[in-house]
Amino acid sequence: MMELWIGKRNDKELIVRLPYSEDGISRMRMLPSRRWEPSVGGWLIPYTLAVMEQLLSMFPNCALDADRALLEECGWLCDQLEERRVRDRASCTSIDFEQSKWGKDIETELTRQLRLRGYSQKTIRAYCGQVRRFYLFYESRREIGIADLVTGFSYSLLTLGKSPAHVNQAISAVKFYMEKVCAMTPSASAYIRPKKLKKLPNVLSTGEVIRLLDAVGNSKHRAILYLAYSSGLRVSEVVRLRLSDFDRERRTLLVRQAKGGKDRQTVLSDAAFEVVQYYVRVEKPGGGWLFPGVAAGRHLTERTVQKVFEQTLKKANIHKKVSVHSLRHSFATHLLEGGIDIRYIQKLLGHKDVATTQIYTHIAVKDVSRIQSPLDRMIEQKRE
Repeated sequence: MMELWIGKRNDKELIVRLPYSEDGISRMRMLPSRRWEPSVGGWLIPYTLAVMEQLLSMFPNCALDADRALLEECGWLCDQLEERRVRDRASCTSIDFEQSKWGKDIETELTRQLRLRGYSQKTIRAYCGQVRRFYLFYESRREIGIADLVTGFSYSLLTLGKSPAHVNQAISAVKFYMEKVCAMTPSASAYIRPKKLKKLPNVLSTGEVIRLLDAVGNSKHRAILYLAYSSGLRVSEVVRLRLSDFDRERRTLLVRQAKGGKDRQTVLSDAAFEVVQYYVRVEKPGGGWLFPGVAAGRHLTERTVQKVFEQTLKKANIHKKVSVHSLRHSFATHLLEGGIDIRYIQKLLGHKDVATTQIYTHIAVKDVSRIQSPLDRMIEQKRE
């Protein structure tokens, strides 16, 4: 079945993506005011109800998918998506879990159900991997009753030393599969979630950040690390930047389709923008991406950025156990220490709940630095 994906580009245009086929192209060409845009890998159409209605009428039997940002503001599209979900459920037979084995057919159906609900490609890959491992666990333990199976799987992961976060993701993946793909009742996928560890993220001091940035020689790598820290970006957001996302006059940077499928704006540093301008002037990146990768038309991989960070860390002679994501943690912590309200930091980071942002209050030393240790006070009194 052909899949049709719709996303929001801005307040006036939508992005439409569908698998390549002569039939699909001929249908799209019947749509008024549409145009193919290579930089986004899809068709651009006007963001109007009339055009959306015409689009869906041209693809009546396609599986429909849309990004969450668009679904949150377009109730009509939500209704259309739900109607197609109901139709799809009525037209297909659910998988019998106890009689099934992991294979391409199951992976395809799981992927389809996840896409229909707006899950990101990264989450889809993770969920498919977790369900595949769940089947491997089940193959060797057929004697375990269905009611205890998920709990047994999560316990086996914990005994292998997997983190509570990894186990919780595995439970969520299996629960989704059993309920949405196998049509099993929630009680059949009973589980006990392990308690999350409350670890404080490691951050760099302002001095260490300067040393790190000064240690970068390559102009492309320099631009990447400058942006990651100065705008508080995730590595997945840095590699997907385009020059059109920069607004020098307003000193803002647009982060498109970030975690949760939402666009957000964050601060654009003057110093970082100068580094980016120099990189663009020297390297002249092409293919639509600010940081193109080796493969034509693809952006730089996240793993490449992680390696760049690790190498730069050694050059800067910094021995803390940190990753490139620590630059984002450092950005938030330094803002908090500088007196910026936590609500503003929440917006810049794109956190849905301020409780997520509040972890940085446990790291910031703005007030702690004013407190004198009782040992220092005792020594001062002794000297007196």
